[in-house]
Amino acid sequence: MYFVLAIAKPILSQGGEADMSVVPTNIEFDWFELPVLALVYVINPMHLWYWVIGLTAFLFVLPWLPPKRRGALAGETSITFHPDRKTVHARFGETLLDAGLRQAIDLPYECRNGGCGVCKCTVLQGQVDPGLYQPSALSAAELAQGKVLLCCATALADVEIEYRAGQALATIQEYTARVARLERLAPDVMRVLLALPEGQGISFKAGQYINIILADGERRAFSFANAPHEPEFVELQIRLMPGGRFTTYVFEQMKEGDSLRFEGPIGDFTLRESSRPIVFVAGATGFAPVKSMVEDAFQRGLKREIYLYWGVRTLKDLYLPGLPEAWAREHPNFHFIPVLSEPTPADAWNGRTGLVHEAILEDFPELKEHEIYACGSVRMVEAIFPFLKKHGAEDGACFSDAFSVSARSLAFQPRQS
Repeated sequence: MYFVLAIAKPILSQGGEADMSVVPTNIEFDWFELPVLALVYVINPMHLWYWVIGLTAFLFVLPWLPPKRRGALAGETSITFHPDRKTVHARFGETLLDAGLRQAIDLPYECRNGGCGVCKCTVLQGQVDPGLYQPSALSAAELAQGKVLLCCATALADVEIEYRAGQALATIQEYTARVARLERLAPDVMRVLLALPEGQGISFKAGQYINIILADGERRAFSFANAPHEPEFVELQIRLMPGGRFTTYVFEQMKEGDSLRFEGPIGDFTLRESSRPIVFVAGATGFAPVKSMVEDAFQRGLKREIYLYWGVRTLKDLYLPGLPEAWAREHPNFHFIPVLSEPTPADAWNGRTGLVHEAILEDFPELKEHEIYACGSVRMVEAIFPFLKKHGAEDGACFSDAFSVSARSLAFQPRQS
């Protein structure tokens, strides 16, 4: 074995062939041979050599092996949907919903992120990974009964699924609107007002969103920023994302008068009916659905205590600060707490600083009996919910509008044993 290793990698620590008359001063360690040499003393050398060759061969062919999951998942599985008894094939890691829609099965869905429960179905046969979802959409008791969400679950083997037919996209319609106004609220935030044709309107609930339909059929999701009782325009607050295809178009090319196609309303991120205090957590343009929900709550005469924590980096990112400040003056049950994570000296900021969830926990050491509505990026939502739950926030009272990324990233539900 050492003869073979010497041929493949001769010792060069002395700059060439070994010269026993020269004392080495610089030694280069071989991080492969050193552990192998140590193992020689506890493992049969021939067996060790076989293991080295076998591991090398395995790592070499690994990229060409079929995908595996939990040790026994084939690269493609079949899904039979009932009551229509149609069978489709799912790709590795593809959700039941995506597989069905891709192959022309009219499945019910709305949010596509495990938040609304519209796509709830029953596993009749086979095994699925339920994925990650919000517990308000699927309870532990329902999961034990074999129910899963089409938008989150993936098949681990061939499965049969039963869903309630006739519910697919019942209220979602397609519209063509005109860009009525563009207003830059911050260097990277644009307010876009969309006007529908005369005589046409859209009914929605505060907290829902629309999908902008691009020329090639791709979708981009944005929340309603206007309240349902203000139907003249559809208001969107769009943040410029570096390299973002649609947001770059909005900031650099979009003009008033342009046409825009969208579909909606979508989603179930709405205020629940209860008497609990409400804690809104907004990050950046997560303020958009909060604006819609708060203004709708005022219009309906809601008297529940409402706390808005708006977390941004610097003062310039806090666009429209005068609006929630006016709400706080006009409504005794509304409280506004802006939080800057990285204020600059030029900001001359005297308010709260740090991470937004830390400010919440300073004010609410115990969050039991509160409802938490988190609006913003998936990263922010992922970061804050575990901390809030450690302080009493209940699974069934934590809601999020982080619909832009697969629910696989939204690990809100308790781990099932």
